[in-house]
Parts: sequence; C-alpha cells; structure tokens
Amino acid sequence: MQKANIDGKVWTFGKDVDTDLIIAARYLNTSVPEKLALHVMEDADPEFVKKMTPGDIIVAGENFGCGSSREHAPIALKAAGVAAVIAPTFARIFYRNAFNMGLPIFELDESAEISEGDVISIDMNAGTITNKTTSKTYKFIPIPAFMQELIDAGGLMNFASKEIEGK
Repeated sequence: MQKANIDGKVWTFGKDVDTDLIIAARYLNTSVPEKLALHVMEDADPEFVKKMTPGDIIVAGENFGCGSSREHAPIALKAAGVAAVIAPTFARIFYRNAFNMGLPIFELDESAEISEGDVISIDMNAGTITNKTTSKTYKFIPIPAFMQELIDAGGLMNFASKEIEGK
C-alpha cells in the first residue's frame, strides 16, 4: 500500500445523495473528467467547486451515491479533487464504481458527528478517522487489500494495465 493517510477539510451533505446530485444528467454529454469536475455537487451546493480545495473530503449521510449507476459520479468527484467520501452506507453500485475509478470511500456509522469545516485524517491501514478539530477518533473496517490496490493504482483500468505490463 502506498498512501496510508488522507488528510483534508470536511464538506457535509445529507442522506440519500443520489448520482444526479453528484453530477447532474445535463452534464453527461461528456466523459471528460476535467469537464465533469466543474459541475460536481452543483445541484446540492452551486458554489461547492469554487469553495472546496483539492484534497478535501465529503462526509454525508446514509445511502450516498444512490440512483443511477453512472460511473460519471465518482469520476467527477475524483477529478474535482475530492480525496475521499465518508458515509454510513453507500449504494452498492456507487461503492463498486468508486473503487473502480480510484476514489476511496469509507463506511462510518458516526459520520453525523463530523461537522463541515472540521479537519480530519483517515488512516487507511489502521482503519481510523481522527477529527483533528475535536480530537475524536473513529474506527471503521479497513478497505480490503485488493480494493486498496485499486485505489493505489488510481482505479481498475490503471490496475489492469500494470498487471498486463507485469509491474
């Protein structure tokens, strides 16, 4: 495993954030990550992309990524610079798409205890999230080794390319 920690400022969203809130259907005429990134979370917070900084972390309520199975959602988040998403639960297809695209996501029941603006540190190896603002630490089930390899490679396609090349 390469990167063991993710540190960033928190942006919060509620429960049932669907893929149309992550990237609205009106922008699906492109698959270019940089173009999608310009509109990520626009319908939930029109200023989100202007306010956030690459490396920031989204913390949301349950069922993040519900709705359609579009891969554009994790692509847009990652391209915008979102370092990770934390929620109590994720829609299963979003969960898999996120790892396939190289976007780390973490299931944490206590996500509602983390506030917007808090600075947190995610230790992927230890399975802990430390809120540096409140000094509280939370435990989560660490990402399985293979899923971590997908994240480290930048997604499934990069992972497969490296495997084919024998690296």
